[in-house]
Amino acid sequence: MVAVALYATDPAARRRLERLVAEQDGVAIVGTADSPAALARLLDETRAEAVLAEARPVLAALLAAEPSDAAAASDETEAGLTPREIEVLAAMADGASNKMIARQLGISFHTVKFHVASILAKLDADSRTEAVAQGARLGLVML
Repeated sequence: MVAVALYATDPAARRRLERLVAEQDGVAIVGTADSPAALARLLDETRAEAVLAEARPVLAALLAAEPSDAAAASDETEAGLTPREIEVLAAMADGASNKMIARQLGISFHTVKFHVASILAKLDADSRTEAVAQGARLGLVML
């Protein structure tokens, strides 16, 4: 059983994550948080910090595989990110380099560079760190 503490500032994104995670076998939601401080308190109370990192790729895959009703037609998120861009953003949140992301996803280094540039533009971010922070605020990645 994987215990997951969910964090999303957007209530709609938080409800969507709760629904997606609840549908998975072997995954339990120990609570939800709407701020980093609330997440820290939740992790302290539940001792779920060791499995939070383990669950991050699962949640990224769930978000990529299950577009919201509003985005179903375009296959893009509210921020305009494609499922593959969300995968790249999740890998960026884990601190992976472009070369590591290429290996993980089975795509070329140049394709990763293209996705990173697209993510930065769509999230109006000047750096990878800013893009990850913006993605977390939008509920696209878990930190």
